[in-house]
Amino acid sequence: MSVDERFAEAQKQVKTLTSRPSNNDLLSLYALFKQATDGDVSGKRPGMLDVKGRAKFDAWKKRKGTSAGDAKTAYIALVDRLMG
Repeated sequence: MSVDERFAEAQKQVKTLTSRPSNNDLLSLYALFKQATDGDVSGKRPGMLDVKGRAKFDAWKKRKGTSAGDAKTAYIALVDRLMG
């Protein structure tokens, strides 16, 4: 299976988790997915009143420079760990 196929499969698997991942894991999933599909973060950081948007932006920004392939591989590994 190619990385792209495994990435697509991991996206399906994450929707079947029986328990909610921690906030840190959710932010990592979001950041890795965005880095893999959209590349480096762009746009302005959300304002102080948008706590959730700001956390997501910051998590994605930490992945800046990560290649799409590396982000997909890390996403797959994280999903595998969460699936237990």
